[in-house]
Amino acid sequence: MRKCLALFALTAAVVCLETSPGAAVRLTIPSQDPGPPFYVSIGRPPGGQIFQDGEWAAIPFLRETGCVPADSNLLDGFDPRAFGCELAVHGFAIYKNGPFPADPAPVYAMLMGDGAVPIWFVRWLDLRAAIADDELTIGELASLPSLLIGSASFFEYVNQIGVLRPQGEGNGKIEIASSGTLKDGHDFQFSVREMGVDQISTLHHIRIEFR
Repeated sequence: MRKCLALFALTAAVVCLETSPGAAVRLTIPSQDPGPPFYVSIGRPPGGQIFQDGEWAAIPFLRETGCVPADSNLLDGFDPRAFGCELAVHGFAIYKNGPFPADPAPVYAMLMGDGAVPIWFVRWLDLRAAIADDELTIGELASLPSLLIGSASFFEYVNQIGVLRPQGEGNGKIEIASSGTLKDGHDFQFSVREMGVDQISTLHHIRIEFR
């Protein structure tokens, strides 16, 4: 069966796939799929994920920081303008039926760094105060006094998104492994492993280290 699908609602790209009924669809990023519709892996609390260990928060950018619009709220998790922003990663996404409008999101995404993935670190207390008004812009983030800017030479990101899993939303898994260098010359390591069941995190590990 030949299936032609638009890649996300607000892009003009169309891909034609050879599929069989009920088969999953695997698309490479960015050649067949433009990647996630956001700039940075951060979400609005309480449901959204912020990677923090109680002292530091890590904010991995999946797209280049220089093209993030000044008025984009990074907590929204969706900005159609993100598709025009260069990815800092590549990989693939697996959809149950196919990309939007067939499915709202993939069931699995694997992303790897292109050699210099931006990861910004800030004190958790500073970030918590910054997002208290339910808004976080790139300028606000850049102005935080504790900001440390890093570049990951190694970056792997796996997201099993729960929205289309049989167990339902809130039952996914996310894993990140990365290492690199801060702008001040120090090295860093940042890793995450989290699994959820019924909206509750059953396995939660975050490592943020500077050396």
